[in-house]
Amino acid sequence: QLQASGGGLVQAGGSLRLSCSASKRISHTNIMAWYRQAPGKQRELVASITYRGNTNYTDSVKGRFTIARDNAQNTVSLQMNSLKLEDTAVYYCNSRNPYNSRNNYWGQGTQVTVSS
Repeated sequence: QLQASGGGLVQAGGSLRLSCSASKRISHTNIMAWYRQAPGKQRELVASITYRGNTNYTDSVKGRFTIARDNAQNTVSLQMNSLKLEDTAVYYCNSRNPYNSRNNYWGQGTQVTVSS
């Protein structure tokens, strides 16, 4: 199971840090990621990170968000800076094994609201 935390209400330009912890050890083959879903929109990938630390970001957050992974603690975080109104969404952490589609886990989601 994945447990996400750290969401909240923040003014535009502010920062938030999301955290996600796993109840069990995360396999080295699993990619950890953050997704988000805004009202009326499809869930989209925000950022992902491999066991070795290779990262990938959607264009809209590049330079503002940073994903990090602590393999020893089985956690993944998302540091969000320079937040914009369009970053408002429910954020979900995800752990998946790209070689086994049954190994795909989601956290419960945490609300991030950016106000003007």
